[in-house]
Amino acid sequence: MAGQLYLCATPIGNLEDITLRVLRILKEADLIAAEDTRNTIKLLNHFEIKTPMTSYHEHNKVEKARDLVEQMEAGKTVALVTDAGTPAISDPGEELVRQCYEAGIPLTSLPGPAACITALTVSGLSARRFCFEAFLPSDKRERKEILKELKSETRTIIIYEAPHRLVRTLRELSEVLGDRRISLCKELTKAFEQVFQTTILAAVSRFDEEAPRGEQVLVIEGKSRKELKAEAEEGWAGLSLEEHMEYYLAQGMEKKEAMRMVARDRGISKREVYQGLL
Repeated sequence: MAGQLYLCATPIGNLEDITLRVLRILKEADLIAAEDTRNTIKLLNHFEIKTPMTSYHEHNKVEKARDLVEQMEAGKTVALVTDAGTPAISDPGEELVRQCYEAGIPLTSLPGPAACITALTVSGLSARRFCFEAFLPSDKRERKEILKELKSETRTIIIYEAPHRLVRTLRELSEVLGDRRISLCKELTKAFEQVFQTTILAAVSRFDEEAPRGEQVLVIEGKSRKELKAEAEEGWAGLSLEEHMEYYLAQGMEKKEAMRMVARDRGISKREVYQGLL
């Protein structure tokens, strides 16, 4: 019989947030795969867990995942933990999950803490709809493209950022998104938890004078649908109906579909588009 993979969520700060189920699996597993064994050993020692550990991180994730899959195929049970929070969320664990599915290894996730969700719930911003970007890419071109996509995002946006890059990222956000409401969250679940509710430009001013400390979770207000619609209408206003139709027809659309798109862009009915073209 093949073994199994357990994705074990661990505390992001307060050790009391670990679940009884995670503690049981960490004790019963044959092996714990940890992103940083030096960090995880503190957790294991605190709860007197003696299960053997192995290192699984961003730089060995492909090769090590193959090794772990082989061990599970031989019948071993593996518990995967990240530095803090839920494995596979902005974490190399997603590679191991992928390889387990390819090999037919059963797996399950043991729910628990996640910094992005914790920050969202205490941000004071809308939590009904949100998008999670984790850390923005370091590649300039890719970073620029993602920021461009976020410009029109109507959902609440969640981003992770390191203290030494925080001011730069805030400036880029202000240039692309404009001045929006933002909550900067750090030390979540810890004794000195802090949620700083402000605007992007005000945050830039603050951290220009005060060096940021600690990794931050940025929760940013999405663009309002009203504002998005106004921008779209302003953008199409310079085109005649015929030019607007030609824009979509040139992309290979059928006339009926092009009329539907024009009506959507301009906030009018298809009948009005039809009559205007006549």
